[in-house]
Amino acid sequence: MHRLDAAREHIIGLHRIVVGFLFACHGLKTLFGLFGAKAPVPVGTWPGWWAAVIQLVCGVLVGLGIFVRPAAVLGAGSMAYAYFVVHQPSALWPIQNGGEAAALFCWAMLVIAAIGPGRFALVRSTARRRTAAGMPSSV
Repeated sequence: MHRLDAAREHIIGLHRIVVGFLFACHGLKTLFGLFGAKAPVPVGTWPGWWAAVIQLVCGVLVGLGIFVRPAAVLGAGSMAYAYFVVHQPSALWPIQNGGEAAALFCWAMLVIAAIGPGRFALVRSTARRRTAAGMPSSV
């Protein structure tokens, strides 16, 4: 067994937390004008405001480890939409069209959806407490 195999679940969990945090930060930036944004996007504006809501909600869910797979699939889909509708029409390659973040988030979220939450997920700690209390676990 390779030395990193023992840390696999921890690494997956840390990856999920970092990706979720950064995804949520993108949503906060767009919705509230934080982190150096010029101004918040007006409420209800399509697609920017809706994308930011998805980024914030899915980022928080993924980061905390709650409904990880569905949230990651939704987040990946929103980034695929952003890439192909917003970025790709201006140039073919992500480095040319400013779509690097959309492409990276899309693939990172797909990996999380496929692999699962790893360690440090709130849903797992809740399931452990339920099992210890003699209640059936839903995980």
